Amino acid sequence: MPLVNICLTRRDQPTTREQKAALIAGVTQLMQTVLDKRPESVVVIIDEVDPDNWGEGGESVTVLRQRRAQSRKT
Repeated sequence: MPLVNICLTRRDQPTTREQKAALIAGVTQLMQTVLDKRPESVVVIIDEVDPDNWGEGGESVTVLRQRRAQSRKT
């Protein structure tokens, strides 16, 4: 049973139920196409992580997003 874990940071505009359903369906289809897995055996978990709890390059995603927003204003 393949297990696919998708980790996303939460956004100002939340990921919708429809978007999550599309991710689950798309990943399941990909596993079937590429690895010949039965769709009913594919498990997909979507974890949404607070941006304060996700870091990149030594800074939280919250800080990185704030910096990017500031640079767009200038």
